[in-house]
Amino acid sequence: MECELCSGPGGVVLWAHEHLRVVLIDDLDYPGYCRVIWDEHIAEMTDLSVEQGLTIMEVVFGVESALRRLFHPDKVNLASLGNMTPHLHWHVIPRFLGDRHFPQPIWGMPQREAEVLPQVDLQKLKEALGQILPKGRVE
Repeated sequence: MECELCSGPGGVVLWAHEHLRVVLIDDLDYPGYCRVIWDEHIAEMTDLSVEQGLTIMEVVFGVESALRRLFHPDKVNLASLGNMTPHLHWHVIPRFLGDRHFPQPIWGMPQREAEVLPQVDLQKLKEALGQILPKGRVE
């Protein structure tokens, strides 16, 4: 079975490092929805060395910080599921009281039609990530 995160970027690449990348998911219902993806095909956090685990979490927390600064969400969801795609990645999802699923997970039943949500300015998001994340390359 082919892995979608090995065969493609998994979204619009915003920032990349030696072992991982941050991508933006194109989902109008969830502006700013990002994934932090480990480049090597592994399934679990404990497959990483301690140093690698600290690196990925530093990036996850940095993405959360950048999204909070830009979008002022009511909540940020962090999740590493991998049930459908067993390739190590973290979801970083800004949540708003008026989004389609709040307070439920975005994978559940919609609660309402989405209200008007913030727009993503790709350049501002890349700049914010470049200021917060460890030295890497902004795409």
